[in-house]
This record gives sequence, structure tokens and C-alpha cells, in this order.
Amino acid sequence: MTAAPRPPEPMSIDLAPEAAEFGLQALRALGSAGGDDLVQAAEADPPRREALVVPALTRIGAWELAPREDPTELEAAAALCRAAGYWATPYPVAERLARPTDSEADALVVVGPQPAAPIAGLTLRIAAVDLAGRRGAAGALPAAGTARETGFVVPLSVDLTGPGDPYDLALALTLPCWTLLGLLDRALELAREHVLVREQFGSPLAEFQSVRFQLTDAEVERKGVDLLARYALWSIQTRRPDAVADALALRLAALEAAEIVFRVAHQVHGALGFCDEATLSWLSRHSLPVRRLPFGLAATEDELTRRIGRDGLAGLFSDPPGV
Repeated sequence: MTAAPRPPEPMSIDLAPEAAEFGLQALRALGSAGGDDLVQAAEADPPRREALVVPALTRIGAWELAPREDPTELEAAAALCRAAGYWATPYPVAERLARPTDSEADALVVVGPQPAAPIAGLTLRIAAVDLAGRRGAAGALPAAGTARETGFVVPLSVDLTGPGDPYDLALALTLPCWTLLGLLDRALELAREHVLVREQFGSPLAEFQSVRFQLTDAEVERKGVDLLARYALWSIQTRRPDAVADALALRLAALEAAEIVFRVAHQVHGALGFCDEATLSWLSRHSLPVRRLPFGLAATEDELTRRIGRDGLAGLFSDPPGV
């Protein structure tokens, strides 16, 4: 008698408790290392970036994580990226965690039509992967402006020599989205704090219905990215053939959410949100590299459309049986 096939493992997109705890420890470690002051100090002196950030993350074992080899460590890496985003940490944490294990490279970046990465002032060995999955080496070229103008981004010279791991691209697209999610967490937190203390016409801004609606819309967008980010991790963990498409869908949602969240945060802050005295100003400016690299909203949508064609997205996005 033939045994009945085993049912597939149920999908779980909740982070393991160990991964969630690691993210909290990373948040505290970066806060103790300087928190909001880190990005300001790094912008003033880009070569100090490594000394400002790396020791704190080394102490908690950040670079010992093996996200390609262990599902829980992948989740811990994602939680670490989210913590780095919360503080607008001026260091390519996601890129380092996505590093290939079969080369001597310290970081992995995805390259688009104009290769660039936020690695100004660093001496990391960079590997690059393109949308076709080809991998090779990359080197930093001179910056086109100051750190304040570029967000530490420098152009890259890229030599793609051959195929990489099939999941190089999925991982290198997904982890920076977790960094962006951390940035959205903080932007909304700052917006909520501001409307609770700022008064207009004798009442806190939080009491105005229009402000509540705006913050609710922004929170819905942020929460959607949170869920898609967890799903993209599960897609990589289970080695799904659609992992790259899932990562692109996550990036598309994250970029759309970022437009809304930062717009709302700036609107409720008013002109103050663009002043250096406001944390939101630094957060918003240093969110731009992850929002623009390796490509922006329109190019992400084009690439996702090209990959899925008429079939659409599978998994979380497909219709249930019988529909």
C-alpha cells in the first residue's frame, strides 16, 4: 500500500523568538553606540563610519551570523537590518550580511544600469550581482560629492564574471528592504510623537481627524511591508523558485510605502522636518540610497512585471484552490 504524501509544511512568517531578541539587542547596542548621533558624526567624517558602527555590532556577534545557512540566523540578520534602519545607521549592514560565503568578498550589492553603493570611506571587498544572477567583483570610484550630498553613495566599477548562487539576488534585494522597514518604523514613531506634543489652535495635532487619517494610512502601508518582508524571508528559507519575484514584490511595496510614510511624516512636522535639528530630516535624507539603489520605483515595477509576465505572483499572492 502506497503511503499518502506528506502535507506541505505550514507557512509561518513569524520571526523566531531568538531572532526577535537579537534584533532588540542590536537596537540597544546601536543606541548605546550613539543612536541618532551616529549618522551625524559619520556625515561629518565619512572615514570614521567603520569605527563608529562596527565595534558595537561586533560585540553582539553580528558578523558571525550565517543567513545563507540557517533559517533562524537569516531572520536574525533581517531583524538586525531593521534595527540599523531605525537609527539610520551609516554603514552597509544589509550588504555585509548578504555577503557570499564562497568568496572573499565582505559585502554583496545588487547593481543596476548605473552601478553605485553606499560604501564611501570604507575598505570593504565588494561582490556584485545583477538582475540576471551574474556575480563578480566591484570597486569604488571617486564620490561625486560630499557625504551630505550623496548619502555615502559612490559609483562602482563592476566586472561580472559568471553565475552566482541562485539566491544571491533574492537575499541582496530582501535585506535592504528590512533596513528600509526600520526607517519607516522610526519615521512613523517620530510623527506620532510630534503630533502628540505639537499644538495648533489650542489643541494637539493628534486631535485633528485629518491628521489621524494620514497617520492611519501611513501605518497601514508600513504594516503591509512588515508582512511582505517576513514572507520574502520565508520564500528564501524554503528555496522557492519564486524567491526573486517575491523579493521584488517586497521592494516595490516598500518603496511605495516609503513615499507615503515620509510624506505624511514631513507634512505633520511642517518646515521643522527639513531642519537639521529634527531627527526626521536626517532619517529622510539617508533613506534615499536604499530607495534609489539599485533602481527606483518604476524600474522595480518593470523588472517585477517582466519576471512574472502573465502568470502573476505565486504563493502568498495566488488565489486559493477552487477560486
